[in-house]
Amino acid sequence: MTRPDLVIFDCDGVLVDSEPITNRMIRDDLAGRGLTLSEAEIDRRFVGGTMRGVAEEATALGAEIPDDWVAQFYEKLYARLAEGTPAIPGVETVLDRLDAAGIPYCVGSNGSPRKMAITLGQHPRLHDRLKYRLYSAHTLGTAKPDPGLYLAAARGMGVPAHRATVIDDSPSGCRAARRAGMRCFGYAAHHAGARLAAEAAIVSHNMAELPALLGI
Repeated sequence: MTRPDLVIFDCDGVLVDSEPITNRMIRDDLAGRGLTLSEAEIDRRFVGGTMRGVAEEATALGAEIPDDWVAQFYEKLYARLAEGTPAIPGVETVLDRLDAAGIPYCVGSNGSPRKMAITLGQHPRLHDRLKYRLYSAHTLGTAKPDPGLYLAAARGMGVPAHRATVIDDSPSGCRAARRAGMRCFGYAAHHAGARLAAEAAIVSHNMAELPALLGI
């Protein structure tokens, strides 16, 4: 397989294992507002989206969502993530292999810079490698599944879009990569990966598989 000239990593669910924490918090919050959803439903509906999108869909489903819900939820989420957010096992080894191969990498996330600072900041070696290569939907004003976030990341790194490869764990992120004309590996640690494959992603269930898939 042809080596990429750039690898763009999603953050939540690919670099740090924050999705289960976030999903449980959304589930519990919405249950208190009259909307009962399972964690599987939360994952299907919301993973890879934005908190504004969660608020809008939850409102459409009948939850009582106040105007300041997004800001309030973020504050609670940031506090919980700061208590401990594990890194994805094996991801630093993948970065080591990319460094050895001379292939640059960066992050393209729907999460805010503050959120990435909290989660990645708990893992200094990981954060130090990425802190100047973080592209956020909050600062760029374009969120997945729109391809603009990944296109901006490739442009910022000086690499043509078709020479970049994306690692993402959500259907919306894989769709953004496809729309950007980028090859995509769907990282499916917590599910079967069928929804990622439906977005033309090559599914991987273990970080140890990625170096071979990337041709390094």
